[in-house]
Amino acid sequence: MQFGMQYFPVRGADDDAVQYFNDSLELADEADELGFTHARIVEHYFHRYGGFAPNPLIFLSAVSQRTRRLRLVSGAVLPVFNNPLKLAGEIGMLDAISGGRLDVGLARAFLPHEFRTFKISTDESQARFYEGIEQLHVLLTQRQATHRGQFHTFENVLSLPRPTQQPRPKFFIAATQSPETFEFAGREGHALMAIPIGNIKPLLEIYRKAWKDAGHAGAGEVMIAFHMFCHEDTNKAREISRAPFEDYFIALNECVADWVNGAESRDYKGYQQSMQKLKSATFESQIESGGAWIGSPADIIASIRQCLERIGPFEHASVQVNFGGISLEDARASLRLFCKEVLPHFPD
Repeated sequence: MQFGMQYFPVRGADDDAVQYFNDSLELADEADELGFTHARIVEHYFHRYGGFAPNPLIFLSAVSQRTRRLRLVSGAVLPVFNNPLKLAGEIGMLDAISGGRLDVGLARAFLPHEFRTFKISTDESQARFYEGIEQLHVLLTQRQATHRGQFHTFENVLSLPRPTQQPRPKFFIAATQSPETFEFAGREGHALMAIPIGNIKPLLEIYRKAWKDAGHAGAGEVMIAFHMFCHEDTNKAREISRAPFEDYFIALNECVADWVNGAESRDYKGYQQSMQKLKSATFESQIESGGAWIGSPADIIASIRQCLERIGPFEHASVQVNFGGISLEDARASLRLFCKEVLPHFPD
């Protein structure tokens, strides 16, 4: 298993964006030197939950110039809100700037306020997602690209710059609870991004079975995201991280309130129930379930082993170390201790 860094900003309109990104880049430097393998950042809009990251590729471009080894992972870009012609060119550009270190994570989007503000129906989510993935593949792998879709159409287009990685950067597909998305990612030979909410083991099995049934080599590639805070003292770890962690979930629940309050969409079946369950999540329950790795090195080693027993092996853990208002000093100390005391127990 490899370990990487995930950034998911929870920051408001009056928070210091310069400080947040300076701190985040400092942590990327540290992660690169300590043996982490990737840096990943989300795409969201118009709210303190993720809204500091409307364009992952801009942040990853900065990371590429500060690091030597880290893979740069969009975690994830949202085809529903991006023109594929523009996105393909930006992907090619960052792949070149980074020397071929880009992995392209793609997601459907799930926050009603984003769809509402962009004036796009949530009922178009799946169609736009699958079309966007197909059109990006065509643009990145064909020099004279033609595709006639429901939402975007182009003919004989040369997307520039051409990808540095051939035939194109790897695609990661983000999936949370829809079996169809897990099956699609496996069948098409894409890597997978997931989060440890509920029992995801059957969904990962769907992905790996679809991968195998399609005849792809190996068993697929899975990345799972976790909150992480490591301190020599268990109680101190919880004391420092509790408020930032709880604020993260407060912001998340603010964003999904539309689903809880009755919003419906044929493309998001079951979201009312699953988003309602988020309201019952607590700091303690997330630690107990393995969704948050918080405590002493021994605590976290036990959490990781429990997680592997519960959901099975996976290839990448993407850990969030500066969630909420955790200071750069505390995040850096946590990262260093994790790499010194925890990483050696889980060699790649």
